[in-house]
Amino acid sequence: MSDVAAVNNLVKKYTQLQQEIGKVIIGQQEAVNFTLLSVFCGGHSLLIGVPGLAKTLLVNTISDVLGLNFKRIQFTPDLMPSDILGSEILDENRQFKFIKGPIFSNIILADEINRTPPKTQAALLEAMQERSVTVAGQHYKLDLPFFVLATQNPIEQEGTYPLPEAQLDRFMFSINLEYPSFEEEVEVVKSTTSIINQSVNSIFSATEIIEVQKLIRKIPVADNVIEYAVGLVGKTRPKSEKATDFVKKYIDWGAGPRASQNLILAAKAYAAVSGKYSPDIEDVQAIAVPILSHRMVKNYKAEAEGITIKEIITSLF
Repeated sequence: MSDVAAVNNLVKKYTQLQQEIGKVIIGQQEAVNFTLLSVFCGGHSLLIGVPGLAKTLLVNTISDVLGLNFKRIQFTPDLMPSDILGSEILDENRQFKFIKGPIFSNIILADEINRTPPKTQAALLEAMQERSVTVAGQHYKLDLPFFVLATQNPIEQEGTYPLPEAQLDRFMFSINLEYPSFEEEVEVVKSTTSIINQSVNSIFSATEIIEVQKLIRKIPVADNVIEYAVGLVGKTRPKSEKATDFVKKYIDWGAGPRASQNLILAAKAYAAVSGKYSPDIEDVQAIAVPILSHRMVKNYKAEAEGITIKEIITSLF
């Protein structure tokens, strides 16, 4: 199949994916789209929202329609790194044997990731970056594709441990889930309080997703689009010459080079699922907020004046 035909095929399958997910997830269209884009790019996503917005159900449904293995890890204050990675045990022959932990799956739902201390959060770092795990001196490769989709509740502070900046940077997207509209909430209540259970069909397989990831990396990008993305990230750094007065006033820390890489990769995926064969500046702008928002640190002035990170990012376009 030629690359052009592969992009056209991806557009059809993407529409089918949205229809299947729509059977279970009502509304949250933006969150669904960004999560699927991160899968097609091979990146990880952080889903942020108050309780009851179907964060866990969204990840579960996406793993079903993508035909991937799914494991859920419920993060708690007493969770240990070995509970995620696995550990060595002494078997009946008095030989050490490695028992694989839940990390050995295609999609990992790190539920309420900010409820566990940093040493356990850090157990995910090697897996997220290298797609491998090192336990007791042994190196284990994870099955591809591999994604961490983490959730966190933004309103609770007690008993939580905010993710370190280095770990936040490893998430490609930070996706905010908003409350549903009145009509959507009526639909949610109707569908969840009846006896009918919606089942979804698998549209993809693991090998097809790896092929889509390769296809997206092949998509050409014009130099002016790459320069725009790098310039946009440069404007988020308050000490940069390109920084706007708005950024200098309200931002303490800007985004790093990983943001520029992710902007271009996500713009390629966004263009592909929209039926375009190369991304333009509008595609970069469309995915800029979820890629930059968790990589920029607001200062106390922004907090005091109620300035949101989205307002700051959109002011840079």
